[in-house]
Amino acid sequence: MDGLLYSKVEDRGRIRIVTINRPEVANALNREASHELEAVWNDFAANDDLWVGIVTGEGDRAFSAGNDLKAQAAGKRGPRPHTGFGGLAMRCDLTKPVIAAVNGLALGGGFELALACDLIIASENAYFGLPEGKVGMMAAGGGVQRLPRVIPQKEALGIILTGRRVTAEEGRRLGFVNEVVPTSKALDAALAWANQILELAPVAVRAAKEAVYASLDKPTLEDAIRATYPIHSTLSSTEDFIEGPRAFAEKRKPVWKNR
Repeated sequence: MDGLLYSKVEDRGRIRIVTINRPEVANALNREASHELEAVWNDFAANDDLWVGIVTGEGDRAFSAGNDLKAQAAGKRGPRPHTGFGGLAMRCDLTKPVIAAVNGLALGGGFELALACDLIIASENAYFGLPEGKVGMMAAGGGVQRLPRVIPQKEALGIILTGRRVTAEEGRRLGFVNEVVPTSKALDAALAWANQILELAPVAVRAAKEAVYASLDKPTLEDAIRATYPIHSTLSSTEDFIEGPRAFAEKRKPVWKNR
C-alpha cells in the first residue's frame, strides 16, 4: 500500500506484516494513525491472496504505548474509527487469523490491540498494562471486556484496577501470551507461527476461528456444539474440503485454493 504515514506494510506471500511506525512516540497512535491502520486491515480482509496477518511495532522499545496523549492534550482528537484503536481493537468480524508480535511496551490501547489478535508472541522485554486510570480514563477500546474473557476474572481485575505492568513471562503464565522469545525475535517467532497456520486450509482455519469466538456467548456447551456457524456451514462445499483428504491419500502436501 502507498501513501502510509504512520505504518509500514509488507506482504510476504500469504502473510501481511503491519508495523506501527511511530518510534519517536513509542508507537503511540493518534486518531489519524488509527484511521490509516483501519484502511490497512480493511484491505487485508478483502484480499483473497492474504491469509494471515501480523502486527508489530517499529524498534524494540515499544509495540505501542497506546493513545497519543500529547496529541489528545493538544486538542487533536477526531472521531474514532469504527474498528477502534489501530484498526483492530474493536473489529469483531475478521475471520482471518492475526498475530501480535509484541516488542517492548504494550500499554493501554497497545494492550487492547494485542488482545484483539488471535495469538500474542512477546519478546522478553515486553510489558503489558491498562494504565488508563492513572490519567483519568478507562480502557474503553475493548481491554476491560476482552481481558476477563481470556484470563481468570480476579487476575484481570488485578491488572485493570491497579494499572500495573505485567511482564511477558507473567502474561504467559496467566494465559494471554502464547510464547515468550528473546528480545528482537518476536517478529521471527510470529512468522514461524504464521507459517504453521498456512499449512492448514485457510477456509478451515477461518471456520474454526469463527466457531471459537461465536460459541463463547452460548449458554451451554451443547448449544455451542449444535449451533450453526456461517463459514463452517459452507466448508463441506469447498474444493479444499476434497483436496485435504485427497492429498492425505496420495501422500503429498495439499495445495490449498481457498475456495
